[in-house]
Amino acid sequence: MAIQIQVSNRLDAARFYLQEFVAPQADLVDRDWGALRSVLMGLGDRGLLALRLEVTEEVFDSFQETVARYSGALAFLQTQHQSAAAMVASSSNELLKQDYLPHLATGGRLLGVGFSQLRRAGAPPVRARRVDAGYQIDGQVPWVTGWGYFQEFIVGAMLPDGQAVFGIVPFAPIDRGKDGAIAFGEPMQLNAMTATNTVTARLDRWFLPPERVVSLKPTGWMEKQALENSLRHSFFPLGCARAGLDILWETAQRKQQRFMFEAFEALNIELKDCRDRIFARVRANEVSDNPIELRSRAIDLAVRCAHAAVTVSRGAANYRHHRAGRVYREALAYTVFGQTTAVMEATLARLVRA
Repeated sequence: MAIQIQVSNRLDAARFYLQEFVAPQADLVDRDWGALRSVLMGLGDRGLLALRLEVTEEVFDSFQETVARYSGALAFLQTQHQSAAAMVASSSNELLKQDYLPHLATGGRLLGVGFSQLRRAGAPPVRARRVDAGYQIDGQVPWVTGWGYFQEFIVGAMLPDGQAVFGIVPFAPIDRGKDGAIAFGEPMQLNAMTATNTVTARLDRWFLPPERVVSLKPTGWMEKQALENSLRHSFFPLGCARAGLDILWETAQRKQQRFMFEAFEALNIELKDCRDRIFARVRANEVSDNPIELRSRAIDLAVRCAHAAVTVSRGAANYRHHRAGRVYREALAYTVFGQTTAVMEATLARLVRA
């Protein structure tokens, strides 16, 4: 009972922080490095940056959904660190765990991730080979989020036998001569969440010693992981859909237009049903729903609810920093967030049916 109360209190504290301190400046957070760093460290001050290690999947998923409701940029940035923290916690490298784990929840150590390229078919863009006392890594990581926020990131590289090695490397340009170099591109100008500073990384002959190795995964691990975690990214569009409905509800309250209330009610019923089914699937109480179909439904709802927010905001939604426009751009980002071919197919199929 005491543990449940503690978890509940922490989630309530997180919700209060997001509502009172993050939501009022969400548009600034979306585009400004200093504002985003400030709210990220606010999560760290509350010990929430490694929450994934402390609570059940259901509780953590609810947390992710709530962050996405109030700020897509913060949701996108903090989840990189949460993923890295989970990888470190599950590592068999005990010295690495002792060095990092005490500092991850507070943001004393901040880590990103760079291994989405392992999902790509064809020649691996980042390769590794075994050398004396470690690995040599070469190639280009197409996406690493958190430039200027994270001190290091976990890179994933494919070995010739199909296994993948994951290791911690600096998130700063370094030339170590014969031990290799690492360089980064300029932050990408994304449609949404620009302040997260997503960049490319280039590793040339980078030597990864054993003490920096997080894990070694078997052939096919990434594909299996993508299937098992097919719902993992659904909580972001769920939060985004709720953000769109927040705008719709607030506008309906101001305008007192019946059709706005009717639209809110219809979309809210859909969202609640989708959310209930997804969380039931997470709890494994209900396995009849296809997780890929649920994911595509959450994406569809995020776009439609955000579109409803744009619609009732009228011409003001065209302004670059309007709240409804930001939520709509976030819905587009979540459409391809962690996308696999199966998710793409299901998303298109739902669009065709609609």
